[in-house]
Amino acid sequence: MSAPRLALTVAVLLFAPAAVPAQSDLEQRARRIHERVLTIDTHDDIPGNFGSAEMNPCVEQPRQVDIPKMRRGGLDVAFFIVFVGQTPRTPENYGRAKEQAMQKFEGIHRMAGQLCPDQIGLAQTADEVERIAAAGKLVTVIGIENGYVIGKDLSLLRRYRELGARYMTLAHTSHNDIADTATPSADGPVSEHDGVSAFGEQVIAEMNRLGIMVDISHISKAAALDALRLSRAPVIASHSSTRAVADHPRNLDDETLLALKQNGGVMQTVAFASYVKVQPPERQQGIQQLRDEFGIAGGRGVGGAAGRGGAGAGGAGGGGRGGVAQLTPERRAQYDRRMAEIEARWPNASVNDFVDHIDHAVRVAGIDHIGISSDFDGGGGVTGWSDAAETFNVTLELVRRGYTEEQIAKIWSGNLLRVMRETERVARELSGARDGADDAPVRPVSR
Repeated sequence: MSAPRLALTVAVLLFAPAAVPAQSDLEQRARRIHERVLTIDTHDDIPGNFGSAEMNPCVEQPRQVDIPKMRRGGLDVAFFIVFVGQTPRTPENYGRAKEQAMQKFEGIHRMAGQLCPDQIGLAQTADEVERIAAAGKLVTVIGIENGYVIGKDLSLLRRYRELGARYMTLAHTSHNDIADTATPSADGPVSEHDGVSAFGEQVIAEMNRLGIMVDISHISKAAALDALRLSRAPVIASHSSTRAVADHPRNLDDETLLALKQNGGVMQTVAFASYVKVQPPERQQGIQQLRDEFGIAGGRGVGGAAGRGGAGAGGAGGGGRGGVAQLTPERRAQYDRRMAEIEARWPNASVNDFVDHIDHAVRVAGIDHIGISSDFDGGGGVTGWSDAAETFNVTLELVRRGYTEEQIAKIWSGNLLRVMRETERVARELSGARDGADDAPVRPVSR
């Protein structure tokens, strides 16, 4: 063998195997980081029967988030969401919205207090989040999506706070009495209040006083900027991504990101596929035609519509009534093959696309103002993070891009906990409470 060929052979033997351990080393380092940092997802939707025998989250369920999946994926903290869809704003409907909200509060309390208190605890403060996690349990915190659940009754904020609510999204996909939405219906007015209403100003002030974080996801840019100006405490966007990367009205543009930075708040980057990656209309049309052909109910996961509990990122998930679980094995195979053809032509948003939003937000607002959310079971999910069991893949991608453990800890939980603590401090200050006296204790649900 000639000297050059011998040298080449030696080089291949010496260096070719090193490529595999390099990836293995990166994964091992990412896993160690993932085990050490506290991971918080600030938006996980729940059904009305959550916490019942039929929908017991303590055991495996045909949903994206339950306790076994959280354990497998290393997701430590889930904000379970009290969401009520909006109907005409009448006194009767406000009463129904309150009842539906109370039902979801009850379900979360049953889970943590009766079904599996040995596995998960309900946290009221940032300190409690850390204490429960340090004891080896998973943690739930409660968020409210859509201020419609208070109607025009400011006193309901205190009741919901007593039940553990730690943030409230001011509006959802319709204008309400508090603020304008970012996604008004095509046949309705673009704006009702030109931002936050006069009543909304009172709501924000009362949320500050009670220690409920103000959430600007889903609301219009004008309303978000109003809320950032009005709030005495830092503000969150509980499940939004960046408009510069994906031009969707649900995402925050750079001006809003900079205002959020000035406010001291945090954007919880959301892994909702249609907010992460804007697809051509042909993809949505193809998926909807496929679902119609197979008799599968649509959801937000396929096109950003307002429905709750829709399919996952590719539109193929969901085991409820009208979902793919109804299909025979033969029909399911046909459906999956056709869906795969659509996915191959227009690939779904991925973890890589998701972290592109984090990268951009960090460049604009800085590492101290970015967090993570999924919107699981409300349509969220991307390829690689399609349920809580795949949570590690987010950390892996952050490590792959060069984020340090300190930075990853901030993104996963540190920034959000800082905002929670500051909100608690502002509430004590505004309420004139003695220093160290945390917010009102969580009380059992009673109607």
